[in-house]
Parts: sequence; structure tokens; C-alpha cells
Amino acid sequence: MNDAESPRKKLYSLLGDLPDRDRPVSAECVETIEWDGYIVEKLLLDLNGIEPVPAYCARPADQSGPYPAVLYNHAHGHRWDIGKEELLLGRDSLKKPPYGNALTSRGYLVLCIDAWNFGERRGRSETELFKEMLWNGQVLWGMMVYDSLKALDYLVTRPDVDPARIATVGFSLGSTMAFWVAALDERVKVCIDLCCMTDFQSLIDTQGLDGHGIYYYVPGLLKHFDTASINRLIAPRPHLSINGNFDRLTPRRGLDKIDREMKRTYDALGVPDRWCMLRYNTGHLETAHGRNAVLSWLDRWL
Repeated sequence: MNDAESPRKKLYSLLGDLPDRDRPVSAECVETIEWDGYIVEKLLLDLNGIEPVPAYCARPADQSGPYPAVLYNHAHGHRWDIGKEELLLGRDSLKKPPYGNALTSRGYLVLCIDAWNFGERRGRSETELFKEMLWNGQVLWGMMVYDSLKALDYLVTRPDVDPARIATVGFSLGSTMAFWVAALDERVKVCIDLCCMTDFQSLIDTQGLDGHGIYYYVPGLLKHFDTASINRLIAPRPHLSINGNFDRLTPRRGLDKIDREMKRTYDALGVPDRWCMLRYNTGHLETAHGRNAVLSWLDRWL
């Protein structure tokens, strides 16, 4: 047992009543198209045994696998209609080109699923879904994380994926998903989160709790974990965190604290170059320099 295994199990146990972690996954390819110079498979995944999960899998058109792979986690932004479409079309808070183009052009295969209540899974309000799950002993964030972990299970079944070279990337909601998935699953070799590295206590201190949707909140979490202790479960794997100093979702004092604690963790492990927090004088959005940093970090470590 490694030192992180017990905390990792504890973190997972806080996510409510989840489907069997070992249940098999399967996929149906609905359509394959060429999009913006790369290939997109429109998939319907069986991840949780409760409802099917639509997904896009994008890959280079001019290369063959096995590819290094990226689990891409879409944002929230109160745009439940976007979901996985963010991979192909982007969104206003992200730089162009969309990540589907940016990543496949560098030789990566990319998978993005519709999270619960987004994209083709929308139709209920977020609070309605949260309440229904609560009655059933489930946690909405837990069910979302579960689907992402099972998406990893699907990725490693693909013969065109190199299972030793998997990263996860996300913005906003997707940022939080990226570091939770990386913390819980060591198959993720590189983690990149953009604009949601939020210290929980600092969020309380600045009265910022309503800035995050109800999906974000896990019962009992603060009895056992703060944000830094979740992220320590990723070490010593390479981890890039990008944030805006004017982003109300990520209070500055909390960013200071997390950066300080993560530097101490990576220094103690003898790999200080594997942790990097970049901060820009901007709000809740990706900068051009930040986009370049994301791609450079992937090229360096994956």
C-alpha cells in the first residue's frame, strides 16, 4: 500500500452511494466525422448503468496510434447546453482554437463526456437533480466524478491509446474535475487545471460559496480534506495549475496557501519542477500565455 492509498480511499468514500467501481464499460460509436482537420467519433458510453453518457473522442486525421490521451473536462458557466460541445466549439472564456483542434494537432487523442445534466443529458435543473440524488444517498459531484473515472476505464480499453500516457485537463468545473480525477486515479500521469483551484476555507472567509454551483459541494468534506490535501494525492506526478488573480471563485489568499503547500510537497519529494502555479491579472478566463503553458506542459510531461 502506498502512502496515498488510505486518504484516496477516504476521499472516494465521501462521494455518496456510487455504482460498482469495477463494473465493465462499453461504447457504441454512433457516427464518425471529420471536423476541423481531425477525426471525431460520436460515442454513447455505458459508464454507470443508470443512464447512457454521450461523448466525443477526437484523434488526429494524419497519424495512427497508440496516442497519448487527454481526458478533457468541460466547464459549467450555467451553460448546460454546451457540455462536450466545448471540445469542438470552445466557449467565450477560452482561447481559440478549441481544445479539440489544439490537442489533436499535437498528436493527442482526446475524450470528453457530457457530465450529468449537460449537453445531451440536460433536461432537469441542477437543483432538482441534486435533491433527487440526495434522497437516494447520492452526491451529484460524486456521480460526476464517478463518470469521469469510468471514462478513464473506457480510454484504456482503446487499442489506439497508450495507457501509460494519459493526462487530464479542464477549465472551471472541468478544472476541479481534473484535480479530483488525478487525485483519485494514478493512471492520470499529468494534471492541468485552469481557473478553479479554490481553497475551501478562503472561499468561506470571502463569502464566495454561492459563486460555485450546488454540484460542487460534498457532505462532510471539510472534516477530512482541504483543497491542498486533495491535490497532494497527485504528487509526485506533474501538475500545472493556472488561475486569475481577479477571479472571485479562487480567492487570492487561498491560491497563496495552496501554492505554498504544494511547493513544500513537491520539494520534499525531490521533484520541484513537477508543480507549477501560474497566476495572471485577469478573471475567470484563459489567457493566450496560459494556453501556451498548457500545451507546453503536456508536450514536456506526457
